[in-house]
Amino acid sequence: MKLQHTLGGLEGLDPVQPEFRVFVEPWEERIFGIHTAMMALSPQLNLPQTSSTFSTVWTWADLRKGAEAMNPFDYFKYRYYEKWLGGISGYFVANGYITQAEIDARTDEYLADPAKPLPSGGTPDVDDRIHTYLMDGDSPWHQWADKPRFAVGDIVLVGDPPTVEHTRLPGYLRNKVGVVETVYDDAFSYLCSTGPDGIGPAMPVYCVKFDPQHLWPGNAEPGFSIYADLFDAYLRPVVDRAAA
Repeated sequence: MKLQHTLGGLEGLDPVQPEFRVFVEPWEERIFGIHTAMMALSPQLNLPQTSSTFSTVWTWADLRKGAEAMNPFDYFKYRYYEKWLGGISGYFVANGYITQAEIDARTDEYLADPAKPLPSGGTPDVDDRIHTYLMDGDSPWHQWADKPRFAVGDIVLVGDPPTVEHTRLPGYLRNKVGVVETVYDDAFSYLCSTGPDGIGPAMPVYCVKFDPQHLWPGNAEPGFSIYADLFDAYLRPVVDRAAA
């Protein structure tokens, strides 16, 4: 869904009750650990093989795609890690690691006996790979493939590309005009292709400056600007505005 990325610019979402604790419930920390292990064990990483049976790709993008695929009412109803739990569970079912019937049965077991011990597992080789991943990470940085189309000071129009599963373009910036403030060194990719949304191979990224009066006419405080880091695929010369 277009508008579930960077919701801070949208109106009408009040009241907002910020949660400053990283983990509210103990199970949330466990979900974060499962997500981290899935990323570390993904086969596209150049890390030592392990005894783990996890054999498919999982990235931050997959986590976000799962959340943004939710019914909008559910998206706003559930807390942060509840969305993670749903996305991870759906991924395991979709990739054949477990069936929905098995998840439902285990859920019923723990609802009937909340004190039942949690399963334990893990091996030293798996733990070592996860630790290595946490230390090294995986970078989206690449050397230039193409020269940037825009320079500092250029006026650009933000496009309105179709989105299927995930977008890196805030909905409130679509079809808006801004000025290139910074052209970042080198090029950057994302964790996966976003398809018709336009993000695939490494490309230039720009910091673009926007006038809040243009984003929210008659409803913005004077004297400040909005800045957004945007992929090259999302921008076009302002002369193309009629074709946007």
